[in-house]
Amino acid sequence: MSITTPKGFVAAGLAAGIKASGALDLALLATEDGIAVPTAATFTSNLAAAAPVQISRAHMAANGGRASAVLVSSGNANAATGDRGRADATLMCAQTAAELGVPADQVLVCSTGLIGIPLPMEPITDGIPRLVAARAGGPDAGADAAQGILTTDSGRKEVLVTYPDFTVAGMAKGAGMLAPNMATMLAFLTTDAAVEPGPLADILRSAVADSFNSMSVDGCTSTNDTVILMASGKAGPCDPTLVADAVTEACADLARQMAEDAEGSSTVFQVQVTGARTDGEAHVAARKVADSLLVKCSINGEDPYWGRVASELGSAGVDFDMDRLTIAYGGTTVCRGGIEVPYDKAAVAAHMAGPMVMIECGLGLAAGTGVVMGVELGYGYIDENRTTS
Repeated sequence: MSITTPKGFVAAGLAAGIKASGALDLALLATEDGIAVPTAATFTSNLAAAAPVQISRAHMAANGGRASAVLVSSGNANAATGDRGRADATLMCAQTAAELGVPADQVLVCSTGLIGIPLPMEPITDGIPRLVAARAGGPDAGADAAQGILTTDSGRKEVLVTYPDFTVAGMAKGAGMLAPNMATMLAFLTTDAAVEPGPLADILRSAVADSFNSMSVDGCTSTNDTVILMASGKAGPCDPTLVADAVTEACADLARQMAEDAEGSSTVFQVQVTGARTDGEAHVAARKVADSLLVKCSINGEDPYWGRVASELGSAGVDFDMDRLTIAYGGTTVCRGGIEVPYDKAAVAAHMAGPMVMIECGLGLAAGTGVVMGVELGYGYIDENRTTS
């Protein structure tokens, strides 16, 4: 699988020297012929948005939803860097555009890494011409690009969804500061289906809501979160419903890979809330449980302490009636009517010892449903984040 599998795209990745380790740290995704194609993007909700987010937002507002390339640097977030940071992000776009022979506002830029440190621009400006020259189709170029965007990830995160008439591919990075409304994460998707900018934006918005915005590692929303979807149109017009399904599937798969790679975690859990007044309230309640440090600790300890789940649901700010509450772990009900019931403790213990724990919460009020994915709080997370990382 590769970000270049859909027809019409090329990619590249190289070690420019941003990372002292010598690992790949600069990546490019571009159209094969340099022509701008329909592009959609969503960005962090954090008001401390990094310089590349600010510049990419401005370019998306100016280019009519059509872009030719995305440049990504890793090892430094270019966040909390003021005017210099914006100037550096602008220069990165301008230089890439000049090398490709396209307008600067058709280039988007992303960065990921440490916050509050100015970008080391010399290796970037030296690396961009080499990066553009190295762009190619095929899995090797796609793999280099997917490697070049990583920071604390344990490995590449890639996905390919194939339909008879078109394909959707994606690559992403993210292993910490993962919270609803996106995270310290970058995700890039390509498709060869023909979709105009407006409908493409709707497709991405919906897919992100059901995937990256329904995931929480630590409740921390980053400064650099970006998801970009480009559509080359090389496969011609396709069923828009199928395209939406494929993009959602790709985003959900990448979100799952992020959760499974979360810093120091070995267990992913999913909170499903049913019976809420609305889907929105169900999502809020599920997020409250998934974000709970106490619930995360219980998952780490393989302890079905359902009282912590009930407490979080009751304080989520949504309609709630303890006497109607049911809670189950992996399909085994442990609480009904707000009180504990006899249950198969061996079945629950076996479920909680697995790699994916399901917590099903029924509020018994209406038909609203919502799902949020989370991860345990393990010792490795503290080891990774107790110092600057």
